[in-house]
Amino acid sequence: MGGPPPIFFAWGKMTLSRYCKIYPPREDPDSVILFSTKKASIILLPGSMIEDIEKGKIAEEERESLKELGFLVDDADEEKKEMLGFIEELNTINRTFKAVVVLNLDCNLACAYCFEGTRKGSFYMTPETADLFVDFVRNKINSHPLVKGEEGGFPAEEIEIVFYGGEPLLSAGLIEYISKRLKALAEGKGIPYSFSLITNGTLLLPQVVERLKPLGFQSAGVTLDGPKDVHDRFRPFKAGKGSFDTIIRNLKDVCDMIDVDIGGNYTQENYTAFPGLLDYLIDEGLTPGKIPRIKFDPVTKESAEFAPPDFHDGCETINEPWLLSAGIFLREEILKRGYRTQKIIPTACMIEFKNSVVVNHDGNIYKCPGLIGRERFRVGDLNVEIGDYGLSHNLSSWKNKECLDCGYLPVCFGGCRYMKLVRDGNMDGVDCKKIYFDATLEKLINQDVRYGLKAGGY
Repeated sequence: MGGPPPIFFAWGKMTLSRYCKIYPPREDPDSVILFSTKKASIILLPGSMIEDIEKGKIAEEERESLKELGFLVDDADEEKKEMLGFIEELNTINRTFKAVVVLNLDCNLACAYCFEGTRKGSFYMTPETADLFVDFVRNKINSHPLVKGEEGGFPAEEIEIVFYGGEPLLSAGLIEYISKRLKALAEGKGIPYSFSLITNGTLLLPQVVERLKPLGFQSAGVTLDGPKDVHDRFRPFKAGKGSFDTIIRNLKDVCDMIDVDIGGNYTQENYTAFPGLLDYLIDEGLTPGKIPRIKFDPVTKESAEFAPPDFHDGCETINEPWLLSAGIFLREEILKRGYRTQKIIPTACMIEFKNSVVVNHDGNIYKCPGLIGRERFRVGDLNVEIGDYGLSHNLSSWKNKECLDCGYLPVCFGGCRYMKLVRDGNMDGVDCKKIYFDATLEKLINQDVRYGLKAGGY
């Protein structure tokens, strides 16, 4: 009658992980969803099984599966200690060198909320600085430590570059120049080289893609701030004409040549208009089969030092009450139309990752694009080894009892230091996201259960 009965174990101190969240599914009152913030695992179980788990009345095979997925641990205190070394372990095993390269601070658009703000201008990376960057990459993938004073280094197994601006395609010739050299360098080492662009999309022409694709061009992130009327108000050309139609035409022309992800920046006043953009994309043939991912984010404020003079909207924290509903609403609209979007996964600020850097147009090195131009957060330049930035960037902010006991730690790790800096003028303490996750994580996970497999994964 179905084989032998299962073998049950009582396993002493084995218990549910503190990073295991338990939620009721929206459409099945007799089940529960288990989500591991540590491993991004999701499973659906009968509700009665939670009590069996807590009492140790489950089969050995089930126990081992739950442990592998991050839901069960041998010792809760030991798990907390392991989390203290989580980022260090990732830094040890990561063999990809990543750099965001700011080619210029110029642009052909006049966006109302421009991220660079008053930093923007006719500032371009020179070929001489580009040569220094190539030499920098060569040095850092030849088993040299990225940070001065550290022992050893790592032989990179991959090089990934994000060309950024301003508008990076105003420097298309320099992208070609750098990529030819880095591709040859990577091939000499027997490792892959690839690059992507963060672009406004107005210059993303088929002939540009054809020229750059053989050099490692794989994907582009393009911004559309809602349907045409909303987008054109926020992202016009410098002469005043809207940019929406130009971007849509380019997306149609290149979406079969490279991956094109669409992003968008919304405010409290306009986010409800964004589903109209999604419907328009589908009507124009830019369907989920053509566009790999779509993700919308709120416009953030900038500090007075760099803030655009005529823009005063934008959020200061992810915990703002209106964002708690806006993000869920927009994610639902994306998923229900069949597009993919960002999954809830363990994540940390790029500042935490040793082999990820931001190289400004002038050769100065930072750890976050939001920090460029802030002298006190410059960690080095292409001529000088990167110094120790642990204190200046508050790398250990989350290594405290409150954060380590928090079930959201693996999807937060102290939050966004840039937003903390803009909001408070410093990086002291953490940018806690508990209010946000308390209000949204259950809904986000239910979305993943309902749409994840249908959307083809993330």
